[in-house]
Amino acid sequence: MNGPAAEALRLLVERGETLAVAESLTGGLVAAEITATPGASRAFRGSVTAYATELKTRLLGVDGALLAARGAVDGQVAGQMAAGVRAALGADWGAATTGVAGPEPQDGQPVGTVFVAVEGPSGRGKTAALRLNGDRAEIRRESVRGVLGLLLEQLSGEHPDNERPQDREENGGT
Repeated sequence: MNGPAAEALRLLVERGETLAVAESLTGGLVAAEITATPGASRAFRGSVTAYATELKTRLLGVDGALLAARGAVDGQVAGQMAAGVRAALGADWGAATTGVAGPEPQDGQPVGTVFVAVEGPSGRGKTAALRLNGDRAEIRRESVRGVLGLLLEQLSGEHPDNERPQDREENGGT
């Protein structure tokens, strides 16, 4: 099985490192993609699906004032989710997704607005804003692809071949 999840797991195992995932709009799809890879248990610690906003604070340690001010669909929230799941599940790496899959806008953000984040052992993280088109299922699938691409990029230091840079705005850039 090839793809970003399998490649990320291969790199994690090679380094003796582990991964935990925090998901909102993807509702467990990132964890499902990772665990579809044989041998995933050698590096994957687990996941938290914090779909309800208050769970992002309670389970992942996201700043409640930040959530109150900006809502759950925010790059800084995604970063705190990645850091929080990393700490909560005792992993070397944390990855997170938050956004609007539709059909209605949320927190003043249009459908297709997604933030993905990865935090590694150094404690420094990277966040990417995705502007996605399509129906709910397509947006969720592309969000999975986006967070796995960001993880793989951080692990390998290069963009995976299947990533489309024009779909991304990194660290709030345009």
